[in-house]
Amino acid sequence: MSQSYDFAHAPGHLIRRAQQVAVALFADHLAAFDVTPVQFAIMNALIDTPGTDQVSLAARVALDAATSGSVISRLEAKGWVRREASPQDRRRKLLWLTPKGQKAVVAMAPLASEVQSLILQPLTAPEQQQFLDLLAKLVNAQSGD
Repeated sequence: MSQSYDFAHAPGHLIRRAQQVAVALFADHLAAFDVTPVQFAIMNALIDTPGTDQVSLAARVALDAATSGSVISRLEAKGWVRREASPQDRRRKLLWLTPKGQKAVVAMAPLASEVQSLILQPLTAPEQQQFLDLLAKLVNAQSGD
C-alpha cells in the first residue's frame, strides 16, 4: 500500500492542471500577438475603464500591484498601453490603451473567446454552466467577494 498522498485527485492539483491547459490553449491561439492571458485581461479591462489608476486596474483583474506594474511595463514597451501620472497625485499612475493597443485587443477578443469555448468543449452545455457556476462559487468564497 502506497504511503503517498493522492495528489492526482487533489482539487488544487487539478485546478493548476486546468490552468496550464487554459494558458497553453491561449498561447497557441494568440501566438501571433505574443500576449499572455494576464496582459490580455489588463488590456480588455482598459477598454471599459480608460484612464483608470494602476491599483484599481490590478484589483479589477485580481492581480497584486507589483505584478500588474511589471505586466503594464511590458504592455507599454509594446506600445499598447500609455501610463501617465495623475495631475492630482503624481504618485498615482493612470492608464489608457493606445490606438495600437485598442486595435490589438479588438483583434484578439474573438480568439480569446474561441479559447474559452475550447476549454469547455469536453463538457456538455449543462455541465459547462454548472462548471462555471461552481468555479465562480469557489473563487468568490475564497476571495471574500
